[in-house]
Amino acid sequence: MSDRDPQPVERQLPTEEARDLLALVREIAQREIAPRAAEEEDAGRFPREIFGLLSESGLLGLPYPSEYGGGDQPYEVYLQVLEELAAARLTVGLGVSVHTLASYALATYGTKQQQVEHLPAMLGGGLLGAYCLSEPSSGSDAASLRTKAVREGDTWVIDGTKAWITHGGIADFYTVMARTGEDGPRGITAFLVPGDAPGLSGAAPEKKMGLKGSPTAQVHFDGVRVPDDRRVGEEGQGFSIALAALDSGRLGIAACAIGLAQAALDEAVRYATQRRQFGRPIADFQGLRFMIADMATQIEAGRALYLAAARLRDAGRPFAKQAAMAKLHCTDTAMKVTTDAVQILGGYGYTADFPAERYMREAKVLQIVEGTNQIQRMVIARHVAGPEGR
Repeated sequence: MSDRDPQPVERQLPTEEARDLLALVREIAQREIAPRAAEEEDAGRFPREIFGLLSESGLLGLPYPSEYGGGDQPYEVYLQVLEELAAARLTVGLGVSVHTLASYALATYGTKQQQVEHLPAMLGGGLLGAYCLSEPSSGSDAASLRTKAVREGDTWVIDGTKAWITHGGIADFYTVMARTGEDGPRGITAFLVPGDAPGLSGAAPEKKMGLKGSPTAQVHFDGVRVPDDRRVGEEGQGFSIALAALDSGRLGIAACAIGLAQAALDEAVRYATQRRQFGRPIADFQGLRFMIADMATQIEAGRALYLAAARLRDAGRPFAKQAAMAKLHCTDTAMKVTTDAVQILGGYGYTADFPAERYMREAKVLQIVEGTNQIQRMVIARHVAGPEGR
């Protein structure tokens, strides 16, 4: 077997415009993102300038309407863009997914006036968003959140703490779910809060196993005053908005997971075809060939699953079950593939001289964010077997 780089991913794209878009994304990824990824992740540096470049290139608002600065792209295309970005550096792919999640409430439930006023800057004006649902005492049980918003005339006063917030402390805007009424999901309302609002502050970033370049932090709201025209949707509609956003966000995580897994497979194949033992490349040994075949198969299955869910979404059909399946399968695949990549590289895989160990550390968080994989199994089971306690 000759030394060679892995073959590029074969993609089915719906239009010539989409093919040109993916070519642009690959060029940016290979030229601007991948060469600095290892060094910047090791230093814990967030690449804000890359997000500025992506915004200038029209890549931060792809699934949203062009009249507001978006790209008018179907999810089928947007998710494949995420995959390419995540393969180059997960911090970037995940960051774009989170920004898209943060923009969802206003883009989908905002009034025309709100969308005209805010969306152009959010989608193509260089701003970066964050999504605030989880709290220190309410992660998977998001409906029990305690952050409160109390109305004073035409203003809401928000007090509380959000936790595990990607871009916490550095975002330009936050989509915030706060309690405005009774306990439970029907008492929650969504707000669009500027990042420089008085009383809003970010804690020190969490010290994480992986994704060290992506800041994750608590965000504190201490008497943050927000005008009522920054309330998104109706009072009490916030939890349903949050769940709808997460259905789409889970597809973003699934695509990022497959991008990370693809990067790990490419690294494993590159190493296995170049590393020689017993007089031949280790890729010639059946044990490793079977591992590589299994890795490639699971990646293709994951890609097909998230794209099938995306096409349902694009067609306006229910896709929540398929989104949960895609998030579950793709993130479990990323964990398995990155672990196998470390094994194929052997001792070198365990060192920071090769990216496999970073991929493995990064994969773990994808099984946790935007609904743990245990939560995904609950969602899937409800769709298949009906609700618990019937």
